[in-house]
Amino acid sequence: MSQRVTVNSNGHMTDGVRLDRAQITVPITSDLDIVAARQRGRLLAVELGYSATQATLIATAISELARNIVLYATRGEILLAGANDGARVGIVDTARDQGPGIKDVPYAIAGGHSTSGGLGLGLAGVRRLMGAFEISSQPGQGTTVTVTSWKH
Repeated sequence: MSQRVTVNSNGHMTDGVRLDRAQITVPITSDLDIVAARQRGRLLAVELGYSATQATLIATAISELARNIVLYATRGEILLAGANDGARVGIVDTARDQGPGIKDVPYAIAGGHSTSGGLGLGLAGVRRLMGAFEISSQPGQGTTVTVTSWKH
């Protein structure tokens, strides 16, 4: 059974949002790839005019999503793109894999528990850091998380 949860947005996250044609794809298979994705996301945020603080928060969210790929799916990818809804500039980060999926999405994004022995702040923390959060997961099929941060 596929599960989709959308938080902090009205409807689908990309309704009315134009993504830049230049999309950055970072394959994720190891800790080194987590670092690369974080660096690419931070650089894109700075290029889009985000403050250093905002760029760091975006990079942190990207790190968490990439780490989940390494921990739970072993491989996947992070897609980064600039966005524009006509009034604002933003950055969209999509993390996707074909891993085992998440059995109970609402439980996984609630925070405070972990199947990897961590603090259980990963998805819940990403949700708090970014302006919009959408997750779709199907056990045995993988997970896609799309987050958007709009420049303040």
